[in-house]
Amino acid sequence: MRKFYEQLLENNKEWVEKSLALDPNFFADLAKGQTPPLLWIGCSDSRVPANEIIGAKPGEVFVHRNIANMVVHSDMNMLSVLDYAVNVLKVKHVIVCGHYGCGGVKAAMGNMSVGIIDNWIRHIKDEYRLHDKYLNSIEDETERFNAFVEINAKEQVYNLAKTSIVQGAWKNGQDLMLHGWVYGLNSGFVTDLNVNIASNDELDEVYQLSNL
Repeated sequence: MRKFYEQLLENNKEWVEKSLALDPNFFADLAKGQTPPLLWIGCSDSRVPANEIIGAKPGEVFVHRNIANMVVHSDMNMLSVLDYAVNVLKVKHVIVCGHYGCGGVKAAMGNMSVGIIDNWIRHIKDEYRLHDKYLNSIEDETERFNAFVEINAKEQVYNLAKTSIVQGAWKNGQDLMLHGWVYGLNSGFVTDLNVNIASNDELDEVYQLSNL
């Protein structure tokens, strides 16, 4: 246990040395501030590192991660990140990125209790109920699982669009586009789910806030 911890510290030193060798001002420039063009909302899964997937450097991606890349309207952590990214950092893109093989989505498809996370997963179960006819029509279990991962990512993009934070930005004329992706653990490639929203026109009227 101790050896693993000490290795982390050594890895940090090596990373600093390599970064400075490439650019002596690397950390001095980073310390001046951040102006990332992108907010990434992804899964906490250790196999889905936001920066590495898209080849981004430190300072280029503002990141929020949770189990199954969820946008829950009562989650003050997510809302705080979103508000800061949109209203302070003025990001132009928000990507919700799910991934095939997501344990949270898989758990939501079954009835086994896995602890306190059951309360979080219930939000995903609600999505299954909304799409149960389509999902239950898929006989192959793996294909059904993959389809639900995609549906979950799409639903979170729409959940983003329904927030007063995003709608307020659109009403103020801010350039902001929302996207849905799914990452393939076994390939490294992302799939664009073709959910790209830049205004609330794509939402049902009941979700279009008019008094912002």
